[in-house]
Amino acid sequence: MRCHTFSETASCATCSDASRDARLLCVVETPADQAALERTASYRGLYFVLMGRISPLDGIGTREIGAERLLERAGDGTVEEVILALNFTAEGEATAHVLAEALRARGVRVTRLARGVPAGSELEYVDLSTIAHALVDRR
Repeated sequence: MRCHTFSETASCATCSDASRDARLLCVVETPADQAALERTASYRGLYFVLMGRISPLDGIGTREIGAERLLERAGDGTVEEVILALNFTAEGEATAHVLAEALRARGVRVTRLARGVPAGSELEYVDLSTIAHALVDRR
């Protein structure tokens, strides 16, 4: 298996770990994001690190972030779910939208990290956008 984290031909320790669930592919923007998810010890699947995000104003599109390689990897017959763990910035949201549309068009199940009011916070101090998203995404 090729590792898409750091090089095209070498496998990283995560990708080489046979105990990881190859049916799950978590897409992150940077190795630092991958490391943050790993520190939670809550995810045991594999990763695809984009090494960036779509930013039309900076001339960064799907080609520059490796979207084609992601679509190949997600459509390899092993991956059952792609988890988009991209930052909740304007660029991260745009990237998540574009990738989700492309993946769904190929029949891949796509999910996104949940967002909402942080545990232990008081509503009067939470920004309005976070409250609005929590209401829309409630379950």
